[in-house]
Amino acid sequence: MRKKWFSIILAAAIVASFPAGPATAASVPSTGVTINVYNWGEYISPGADGSMNVNEEFTKRTGIKVNYTTYEDNESMYSKLVSGGASYDVIFPSDYMIAKMIQEKLVQKLDFSNIPNYKYIDQSYRNEVYDPKNEYSVPYTWGVVGIFYNKKYVKEKVDDWKILWDPKYAGKILMFDNPRDAFGIAQKILGFSYNSTKTEEWTQSAKLLEQQKPLVQAYVMDQIFDKMSSGEAWLAPYYAGDAATLVSQDPNIGFAIPTREGTNFFVDAMCIPKNAQHKKEAEEYINFLCEPDIAAANMDYVGYSSPETAAKKLLPKETQENPIIYPPQSVLKNSETYTNLPDDTSLMIDTLWAQVKMGGPGKTATLAAVLAGFLLLYICIVVFKKIKKKRELQ
Repeated sequence: MRKKWFSIILAAAIVASFPAGPATAASVPSTGVTINVYNWGEYISPGADGSMNVNEEFTKRTGIKVNYTTYEDNESMYSKLVSGGASYDVIFPSDYMIAKMIQEKLVQKLDFSNIPNYKYIDQSYRNEVYDPKNEYSVPYTWGVVGIFYNKKYVKEKVDDWKILWDPKYAGKILMFDNPRDAFGIAQKILGFSYNSTKTEEWTQSAKLLEQQKPLVQAYVMDQIFDKMSSGEAWLAPYYAGDAATLVSQDPNIGFAIPTREGTNFFVDAMCIPKNAQHKKEAEEYINFLCEPDIAAANMDYVGYSSPETAAKKLLPKETQENPIIYPPQSVLKNSETYTNLPDDTSLMIDTLWAQVKMGGPGKTATLAAVLAGFLLLYICIVVFKKIKKKRELQ
């Protein structure tokens, strides 16, 4: 990742701003508490290239240690939480997944008296559809989805999603390795809503993805960075925040947000799982990440958009005016947010996604095994919910 000179300067200014003596961040003794933080990959400033190490700075100021691990997509994070295989104190799900976890009581209400820096979150990012009463989440970043392209090989204007279906780029196209984002692109091409509950619309989208599959080099998430940088791939859909960093690193890489069909507008937010062991300390961590100078240094490194105007004002002017990081209203008006879908629709999507990944309905035996797995998982979740609800009523 490129050296973030602004982060270096800002980090130094932050450290210098704290007085010597007991209040100095470095002098705070350990509390003996370690919080488990589960976040997306490449989604926090780690101290590389002289930037601020956000987690270390939090420990210096509070004495609370951070055990930090990452995931690649909402679905894998959700599966980990539902399985009960691990306990986390802070997670960073996306909008539709927050709504799903609220509905399933997998996250708990926040005590905002422990998060006074919530005041810096802009009003436009409050009372969102996924958390209408602002009880369970605090926005962390926002952004839109677009297309990376290699300027050396893609000479035409990249202004719609259909280029990801162009046969002349066969073997050089990457695709999202998660169903919501992959289907979302197909849905926009077909003129459907991301949040449709119509079986025929999801089926048509699946067929379009099946048509694309022979052209796809790989279904990936964070692996796109290496594949695009090396020239192994020439086209790849991904999140705008990551684009700002990759484009600045490599003059051969461009990024375009399709305006013809529209795109996804997303918010990733901070939540506390129901089984968190250190709720107060988790809220202290969330509060820390909302502090404008911390949020600015953090966002300058990761490249995503801040939901805080106070943090945005601390960023370099070229960042504030970057249309990738802060797209114009014309782009935002033609965007749509994912919402939580009914269970039967979600199961249908998983089934269709398995069909796409397995190469179409002809792969009967393999597909049957995968579908049986999805069905078993669905039954387990339903049984788990019923048992949990029964216990809560006792």
